[in-house]
Amino acid sequence: MDIKQLIYLCNLERERHFGRAAEASFVSQPTLSMRLKNLERELGLSLINRSNNFAGFTPEGERVLAWAREIVSVYQGLKLEVESLKHGVNGTLRIGVMPQCSVALPQLLKKVQHRYPQLNYRIAALSADQLLEALNSHTVDVGIGFFELATLRELHFQTAFLPERGVEAIFDPHQFPELVSDEPFTLKELAALPLCLSEPTRYFRRYLDMAFREASLTPQVMVESASILELVQSAQVGLGVLVSPVGHLLPSMLHGMAQRPIAITHMARQAALVIAEPGRATPLSQHFFDEARSHLESYGASPRA
Repeated sequence: MDIKQLIYLCNLERERHFGRAAEASFVSQPTLSMRLKNLERELGLSLINRSNNFAGFTPEGERVLAWAREIVSVYQGLKLEVESLKHGVNGTLRIGVMPQCSVALPQLLKKVQHRYPQLNYRIAALSADQLLEALNSHTVDVGIGFFELATLRELHFQTAFLPERGVEAIFDPHQFPELVSDEPFTLKELAALPLCLSEPTRYFRRYLDMAFREASLTPQVMVESASILELVQSAQVGLGVLVSPVGHLLPSMLHGMAQRPIAITHMARQAALVIAEPGRATPLSQHFFDEARSHLESYGASPRA
């Protein structure tokens, strides 16, 4: 058994396809298949359900895969540690993000860049379930999303809480001059307006929908999209009113737009930036986390009781 076989196994889990796993491993498909069959012979176990295509892992394969993830993660952490000892903190940090958290991620990355200019980032937008799965399988190094406090304690994540500054309505004051005010919108007032909202599978949207249901209100959704850019642009041209956590969008994106707070109950989950527990986090993610946490603390972020 060698580390390459375990990397091939993890790549096959991620790609769910022999050809794509081979490409991700920088080998030919016959080489990848042969190395995985050699691993099965060495272990004396069938790890992969094979038909004409990849058909998942056997129960034994799932158990071996869990160990492979751990070993590959430690191996990659060792490589990063050696690189940081030789060249300083550098490399690619994989970040999984749930959309519409209460922080402008690029702004946070820019602050971290002052300390670690050689870091670069690969960012993936994920659902709540996808983010937890990616963190547990070490396919992302850092998670930013909405978490139950019990889950954070149970999984022993290192946690930096994001500031909770409320929810706001963003709109074109020329298209909706009657809405310009410093007074918070009530949910009843908001439900009567054409709204620009994220798709219903996103946690922030589910939070809004629940608040409307509890108030026995049906919102008028004018634009619904998985793309935050599409929602912002829709509000900018006056199609409707964007509902967003305060602080999620860069101020420069809101030039010429009006902002107005919304009276709404707090979310049930806590917005947070997380990495694996000490000793299991990669050196790269630990350096990033420590620096990012110091900036988040300057915003006054703290968990709800």
